[in-house]
Amino acid sequence: MSKLNHNYLPGCSVTAQPGHFYAVGVGPGCSDLLTLRAAAIIASADVIIAPQAKGSSHSLALEAVQPFIDKQEIVQVNYPMSRNNALTQQRWQKLAATVLDNCGRKRSVVQVTLGDPLIFATSSYLLAEVTEHLAADHIHIVPGISAFQTGACRFGEALTLQEDRLTLMSATDLAAVAEALDHCETLILYKAGGVINELLSLLQQRNLLGSSRLISCADQRDDELILANLEGWQPGELNYMTTMIIHTGRRVWDETK
Repeated sequence: MSKLNHNYLPGCSVTAQPGHFYAVGVGPGCSDLLTLRAAAIIASADVIIAPQAKGSSHSLALEAVQPFIDKQEIVQVNYPMSRNNALTQQRWQKLAATVLDNCGRKRSVVQVTLGDPLIFATSSYLLAEVTEHLAADHIHIVPGISAFQTGACRFGEALTLQEDRLTLMSATDLAAVAEALDHCETLILYKAGGVINELLSLLQQRNLLGSSRLISCADQRDDELILANLEGWQPGELNYMTTMIIHTGRRVWDETK
């Protein structure tokens, strides 16, 4: 069973509690897309941990929560993005020690993350470390709006109907992407920017460019790129936060069941 506290009650005021840790999704990057719960917990926390992209001097997640920041201690962290498991685990263990130290001193700690804490998020790694040492009822997850949800709203198309299958995966394994196209009606690909040319070639082979959508940095002001049709599009350099939504068709109800 998951080591989490689910004792939130609808309609109740929620504030960060002393000695508790919160993984909080802040959505795509706009302050008005935070949930009320996320805003209340962030505003009442003692410590805010914010991710900072490698080589960057700012945190998009921290910018999104600025309206709710007052006297909290801010800790900006460059998170590991390499495929070295040993080095990555060491980094998370060190950050977990910071969280546990603060919680041990009866301070409330919030880690903010773009999107949702459980969907391709750095929060998942930190949660894995913290749950080994912190009591279950002192660990909380607050969901956030994900990139694919933000993008889908821009296009006004249903992601699923009737018996449709929706698949969410990383775009980095092209063979797996090709296989997934045969087994779902809507395919959502994260981390598409680094393999965009290979993806476009695959979609062209499948005659799916016209039914594919691309979202990069949705709701992030001047960095935003929204494409409703990829036919004839010539990609340039894309941000790491690039998502694709590919519609392969619809699967109607099986009325014999």
